Amino acid sequence: MPRLLHLDSSADTERSRSRAITRTFADEWRSHGADFTVTYRDLHQDAIPHLPDAALHWPLRLRPLGSTPPAEAETLQTELILELVSADVLLVGAPMYNYSLPSALKAWIDYIHVPGVTAPFDVDTQPLAGRPAVIVASRGASYEEGSPTAGWDHGVPVLELILGNALGMSTSVITTSLTLAETVPALADRLDQSRAELAQAHRDAAAIAKRLAEA
Repeated sequence: MPRLLHLDSSADTERSRSRAITRTFADEWRSHGADFTVTYRDLHQDAIPHLPDAALHWPLRLRPLGSTPPAEAETLQTELILELVSADVLLVGAPMYNYSLPSALKAWIDYIHVPGVTAPFDVDTQPLAGRPAVIVASRGASYEEGSPTAGWDHGVPVLELILGNALGMSTSVITTSLTLAETVPALADRLDQSRAELAQAHRDAAAIAKRLAEA
């Protein structure tokens, strides 16, 4: 039974482009039959608490002597890791907030990135190695080469580092920029580009979902 783990993290539940694009992906995934299941987490509306104890960055065998992280946090961490490891494909909606990730998404990363469990450390373990991770990035302005803000995107590189390098997943990135062109007068002259990127992102999401479902 092919399983998709679908995460959204935008604080905008009505107009979010990252949510709309991930929905296109998930709809295409489901269209391949009842066996194509989706586990959904809205990390904004059903927020994961921030990591309460630094010991949870490590498996039990590597924790400082005397560590006693809260039992409910350990239970949640186990649940989130099992949910991720059970998925055949990971889909992450990742809008840019202040040039980085929403804190809701960062909290999830802090729970699932555990050296020695989901990433190599004292043992060479990468249970997710080779599995697809699709990142849907939405950005208010333009960060293309030659723009004044080129290189200011510190959200996608973090996800590629954690999911791709540390966890060994095969990452794909779908990007839509200039999302603020609809509402910010200073970006009004980029509205056509904004809408074109959004349309392309929806096409890319459907195409990647179809390819992965048929793989």
